[in-house]
Amino acid sequence: MSSQSTTVTDPTPIPRAGEILTPEALAFITELNRRFNPVREELLAARGAKREAVAATGKLDFLPETKSVREGDWKVAPAPAPLQDRRVEMTGPASPAKMAINALNSGAKVWLADLEDAATPTWPNVVDAVLNLKDAAAGTLEYTSPEGKEYRLRTDVPLAVVVARPRGWHLVENHVIVDGAPASGALVDFGLLFFHTAKALIANGQGPYYYLPKMESYLEARLWNDVFVFAQDYLAIPQGSIRATVLIETIPAAFEMDEILYELREHASGLNAGRWDYLFSIIKYFRDAGEAFTLPDRAQVAMTAPFMRAYTELLVKTCHDRGAFAMGGMAAVIPNRREPEVTAAAFEKVRNDKTREAGDGFDGSWVAHPDLVPICQEVFDSVLGDRPNQLDKLRPEVNVTADQLLDIPSAQGSATEAGLRLNLYVAVAYTAVWISGNGAVAIHNLMEDAATAEISRSQVWQQIRNKTTLADTGNVVTRELVTKILAEETEKLRGEVGEDLFTKYYKDASALIGDICLSEEYTDFLTIPAYELVG
Repeated sequence: MSSQSTTVTDPTPIPRAGEILTPEALAFITELNRRFNPVREELLAARGAKREAVAATGKLDFLPETKSVREGDWKVAPAPAPLQDRRVEMTGPASPAKMAINALNSGAKVWLADLEDAATPTWPNVVDAVLNLKDAAAGTLEYTSPEGKEYRLRTDVPLAVVVARPRGWHLVENHVIVDGAPASGALVDFGLLFFHTAKALIANGQGPYYYLPKMESYLEARLWNDVFVFAQDYLAIPQGSIRATVLIETIPAAFEMDEILYELREHASGLNAGRWDYLFSIIKYFRDAGEAFTLPDRAQVAMTAPFMRAYTELLVKTCHDRGAFAMGGMAAVIPNRREPEVTAAAFEKVRNDKTREAGDGFDGSWVAHPDLVPICQEVFDSVLGDRPNQLDKLRPEVNVTADQLLDIPSAQGSATEAGLRLNLYVAVAYTAVWISGNGAVAIHNLMEDAATAEISRSQVWQQIRNKTTLADTGNVVTRELVTKILAEETEKLRGEVGEDLFTKYYKDASALIGDICLSEEYTDFLTIPAYELVG
């Protein structure tokens, strides 16, 4: 299938794909890539150059050239009515249809329909996600299981407002070739979604709303804004119809929150605290800056750690100063009805986490399971009352410095062999399921996405690099120790999943994790080499 100089390769026939991959939609994808992909590639190259400069000094600071933006008196455009109340946001992939329907019916105010970290970008998954969101916008989304169970959109309660998350700037789409090169995954996701849903969403009184992941600079936000302006003109949709919430999940972006909102100000809706990717980014950015940037076991890094508090306090202050929403982080607990005591304890941790966020001024927060919606709702109800949000809660007392954002030693805890084992187990287990086509994975009663695997494998690489001494055994982390423990954890997984699944997915996943953890060179994103394994 082709349009102009765009070719789509369909490795297997996908039901209803022709509804999405129309000549008109592919012409739009072609225009997006021709106009914006060269800038995307330049900005990705700039990421590496900046990281190398920062790593040499171990310092990162607020940009002097954008001081006037930080000190200026400006606000983002007022939020449209469907996005005024975001106290509970359900997250999850937009494929398969059953999960999409459950999310829309969950009682949450918003559904983050994920084509990014909770979704493996196999071509069938990408097409199915767009089809599901197209059907959802039309009110026709439904599904009948092989056992005959029917899933329908509820009519007795409001459905969650859809905010879709396309892939980040760093990923390509191997199945869409524009002028001889793979298209930008972000532009394919956004382009297909916008082309097929924007007008229907506006007709429904909502709009094309997006979460934007993995950005590292305000120039990357400017690129998205340019895409939005062009796309709205292309479909003759009023400017400002698009609204975007940006995940602040990289350490350089934490120093450019004002600037990112400013670049998107006519299309901006808010910022989100993407906690796990943020920790992953700290390791990635300062991986060769010495022991001062070595984190304890990831399970020990609490949101109350001073450097994490600085990050979230700055986010709330920045958002509310600019009239934007501040969205809290993920609660990834999955109820386990066979272990009610474990589930009850986990739910209490979620309640405490959401209580902290609501008290700090966040306007809402994320959950990964419908059973957590009532907990998050209750917590934010108790703070908000009848108000839809707390944009009026300004934080003039907050004055976060660069040193506070980079005070990694303030994190209490230590690196342990138990933590090293868990990192290797989770990295292999998640990667195996990811390459099988499922990006949202239940591991140890938690719904994990790519961010978990990224921080897990990055910690291992960093510990080898810094010859970290493990507190519980006294062993030094070496390539030899990691090779030994990886083999043991892989064998454990072999026993848990069985030989067939192990041979099909887990063997390759273990080899990939071994390669990137033991390599002298750091791999920026696990999902880039993993993508080559999914076909």
